Amino acid sequence: MRVLFLTHRLPYPPNRGDRIRSYRLLTHLAAHATVDLLSLVHSDEEAAQAHGVRSVAHRVELARVSRVHNAVSALAALPAGVPMTHALLDSPDLGACVRHAREKLGYQQVVLAGWSGGGSLSAFYQAEAERPSVRATPAGDPPDLTAAGLLPADGLMLLAAHVSRARTLTEWLDASIVDEARPELRDRDLDLYDPAGPARPPYPAEFLQRYRAAQETRNRRITAWVKARLAALRTAGRDNEEHCFVVHGTMADPRWLDPAVDPNDRRPGWCFLGEPRVVNNSPVGLARFCSLRSWLSQWSLDDSNADSLAALRRVSVPVLVVSNSADDAATPSHARRMFEAVGHECRQMEEIKGANHYYFGQPREAQAATDVVRGWLEKHDLAG
Repeated sequence: MRVLFLTHRLPYPPNRGDRIRSYRLLTHLAAHATVDLLSLVHSDEEAAQAHGVRSVAHRVELARVSRVHNAVSALAALPAGVPMTHALLDSPDLGACVRHAREKLGYQQVVLAGWSGGGSLSAFYQAEAERPSVRATPAGDPPDLTAAGLLPADGLMLLAAHVSRARTLTEWLDASIVDEARPELRDRDLDLYDPAGPARPPYPAEFLQRYRAAQETRNRRITAWVKARLAALRTAGRDNEEHCFVVHGTMADPRWLDPAVDPNDRRPGWCFLGEPRVVNNSPVGLARFCSLRSWLSQWSLDDSNADSLAALRRVSVPVLVVSNSADDAATPSHARRMFEAVGHECRQMEEIKGANHYYFGQPREAQAATDVVRGWLEKHDLAG
């Protein structure tokens, strides 16, 4: 089996989250297949580390990203509503490298593998490639995906994935925050982390229903403010301007404190970023720093287009859903909802027993996931 492995950052040294995940996947795949690595690199220092993966991958191709060029591109992308990540990681060489992989290396089939937040994005891409419908961003800006000529993949894998960024953020929002400008003002009845408050696990069904409703209300409150602010800028003739803001309290899901909520084998009182009470207001929380357009595109419950539950109904290719039984980020209901949303019967769902979100310290579980992926690829003649 031959695999083309694409990464947005060189997976070496494995000293940070995205590199660790990619390096572990690469090493496990290389044990069972001939792997060609195509990676973006952002500096001479990063490119010099390629020696660390040349002994793992059969072939290593580097596509250089110009920091200066992409910083300018990122600024230019803001008024167009283009996601910042796309601009910052854009490379004029990447298209040529992909073409080289197809025409010179002989790749004829493409399978999208969406991990974590990449799951809903991969499903959205596939849906738009097969049956394009989105003509603008939620802010009304380009691009028009119906005219983009996106090429569909031949299969879709959703690995430790959640249903969407917007739905996941909403489930994690601190429902006790009642004023975005003054996040210290809390509804104590809903404050999961108030040591003197009434909210204590195990949470009764009535409390969970009220809490979930308050989370959705908060998401929509932020969205209403975003739309009003964007409209005000346009009314003032400042169409190309942005307004950046902070979202406080984004790790207050009752799941993390009550293992009976969406139960699995995860560690109680913990989440994939650490202690949820600390993460809730830390500098690195989910959606902590936003622009108006990025909020609408990624985090707005009612406006984001990248919703796997809607996208998977439009996908016709084989779909594999893999969940981890001790996942402390994407819990079982997410995998189940995605599996049930697939609009055809060529679908498969598997669970990796005992695996956490990133397989930290779990080579056996990572191997089990690799075996599942390989078996599914071979079953659908996608292994090459």
